[in-house]
Amino acid sequence: MFKLKHFKPLNRNTVALLAIFGAGVVTMGAQTGSQSVPAAQPASTQAQPAAAVTVPAIDTSSDSLFSSSAAGDDASPVTEASVHPTVVNFAEMQYGGGQRRRYGRTRYRGSNTNSDGSSKWIFFGGAGLVQPLGNTWHYLTPSYGIQVGGGRQFNYHFAVPIQFDYDHFGFTGQVLANQSVLYFGDPNPADNGLDGSSHIWSFSIDPTYTFLNAGDKHDGMGAYIVGGAGFYHKVANFTVPQEEEYCDPYYGCEDYEINGTFDHYFSNAPGFSGGIGVTYKFSRFSNERFYAEARYVVMLNSQRQGYTVANEYTTTYNGYDFYPANSNRTTYVPIKVGIRF
Repeated sequence: MFKLKHFKPLNRNTVALLAIFGAGVVTMGAQTGSQSVPAAQPASTQAQPAAAVTVPAIDTSSDSLFSSSAAGDDASPVTEASVHPTVVNFAEMQYGGGQRRRYGRTRYRGSNTNSDGSSKWIFFGGAGLVQPLGNTWHYLTPSYGIQVGGGRQFNYHFAVPIQFDYDHFGFTGQVLANQSVLYFGDPNPADNGLDGSSHIWSFSIDPTYTFLNAGDKHDGMGAYIVGGAGFYHKVANFTVPQEEEYCDPYYGCEDYEINGTFDHYFSNAPGFSGGIGVTYKFSRFSNERFYAEARYVVMLNSQRQGYTVANEYTTTYNGYDFYPANSNRTTYVPIKVGIRF
C-alpha cells in the first residue's frame, strides 16, 4: 500500500486515479492472503480471516482529496484518519455468523388459513353403495348413493361440513307382488308391468374429527370419525307402462311406451348418522385425499295407517295409503368413496 506523506499539487484526474489504484491494490492483497500491513496500522492489529476483505473507505469529496490552488505545498497528507478500513466478512454473510440455517415448513396466514396452516374450508364428493338394514331390508333392495358437501374447518383435526346425500333403493319382489294384489288383484306384477323404486335425500350437519395423520405433513393412510343430524325426505314411486303419443309436424304422430308414475308416497322426518372413514394421501405436498367411509343411518319416520295385503279386508282405514311401509322407521348403511380437498 502506498503511504503518501506530502505531494505537490496535481491535477484532479491524476489524484483520483492514484486513489482508485491504491484501493485496488489493498483489495487484491487481502483476497490473495497477503500479509502486508499498512504502515499507519498499529503493530498489534491481528490479521483478518481469509474470507474478510478490507476495503478502504475513501472520502472522494473535493475538500479531502484536493487542495485549492492557493494551498500549494501545504496540502494535507493522506493519513490513517482519512482512510478507515471496512471489514466485509463473506463467511458470516453466507452462513449467518457460523450458525447453520434451519429450514421448516412454510406457514401462510391469510383470510382462508387457520393458525396451524390448515385451510378454513373443506369440500368433498363421492358415490357408492347403500345397503338397507333391519326391517327396511324386507322392503328395499341395495342400490347406489351419492354425496357432496363442504364447510368450515377449524384446524387439521376438526371440521363441521354441511352435506347432501341422495340414496336410491329398489323394491323387493314381495313388495311388488303385494302392491300388485292391492292395485290390480293379481299377485304377479309381470302381468301388469308394475315396478317402482324408493329414494331418500337429506341435508345434514356432520362434525368430523380426524384422529390419525391429520396434517399436511402426513401422507399415506389416515382415519376419521363422523356423526351427523339433519332433515330426511323419503319417497316411494310405483310405476306401470303407459302409452304416450308424440306428434311431429313433418313426420306425423308416433306412439311409445314409458313407465309412468302410478302411485306416489313421501315421508319427512329427522335423521341421524354415525360412522368411520379412512383417507389416503399420495403426497404431503398435495391437498387432496381419497376417502372411503361407512355410516349407520336411521330416519325417525312416524308410522301411518294404510292398506296392506294382511289387513286389506279387516282394516277400518278409509284413506288412500296403499303403502304405509314408506313411513316405517328406516335404517341403512351407505358406503361412499370419493375425494376430499
